[in-house]
Amino acid sequence: MRAALHMHSTYSDGEFTLAQLREIFVAADCRVIAVTDHADSFDGDRLARYVSECGDLSDDRLLLVPGLEFSCRDRMHVLGYGVTERCASQEPGAVIRHIADLGGVSVIAHPRDDFFDWIRSFERLPDGIEAWNSKYDGRHAPRPQTFELIRELRVRKPDLLAFYGIDLHWRHQPRDLHIRLMPAHIETSERIGADAPVSVGPDERPAPAGAPFTRETLIELLRSGRFEGMTGGLRLPSSADLPDELLRGLGRRHERSRRFRNAVLRAKRLADSFGLRPPEALRARLRRWF
Repeated sequence: MRAALHMHSTYSDGEFTLAQLREIFVAADCRVIAVTDHADSFDGDRLARYVSECGDLSDDRLLLVPGLEFSCRDRMHVLGYGVTERCASQEPGAVIRHIADLGGVSVIAHPRDDFFDWIRSFERLPDGIEAWNSKYDGRHAPRPQTFELIRELRVRKPDLLAFYGIDLHWRHQPRDLHIRLMPAHIETSERIGADAPVSVGPDERPAPAGAPFTRETLIELLRSGRFEGMTGGLRLPSSADLPDELLRGLGRRHERSRRFRNAVLRAKRLADSFGLRPPEALRARLRRWF
């Protein structure tokens, strides 16, 4: 069952309405999307409309699960999958407790490298960390350091998981990083990751008829780690347990992408200083590439 995590709509700073998000991900063969609009964009009435519209747009083709992204101090962000109540605190620990109290899944979003020591110091760790955020890390590869951090923290909290999110905001943003949900009826084999298409994987039989897929089902699958990141032929486990060779390859790919992106940004700043604006078609193509 294909799903996509970390979406933003026009309820906060996204360019797509919820209805447009539905159309996009139905066309991408997704069955579930987790929307995480920014908590500070809502008051009580607007939050109620957001939750209601997600429900109205959900059916047996696509489930929209509303959640929130909480802005903490020093610009750390924590995703609350399945949580639709604001938190009075901006302390990450308090936000993580708030999400747990409401039965959601807490995930530190796009952690900056200079946050790693801070995260290590948390008395209470979240349910997960975004190992790959394709808006911040780029669409081509994640940072190996994030996987290493997750594996280190799993010594303290064995059920801490690696998450994979699009962080979708813009119309021309790449959105091909999905997750595969693996309900209990699916038998899984050993997970592997590689740049080439992966042949080892779950038995992808359709889910049997029965109870509908719900917010609670999604939360249970996320919390128990019954999912994997997927893009192209690459499969990445929720355990963050990747072969060292694959991590090194991802690191090289990420570094190449980062250098090219920085070169493009330098060229853009230079063009801006001369009052030049590249054609929109070129700008859109570069946005899709990143």
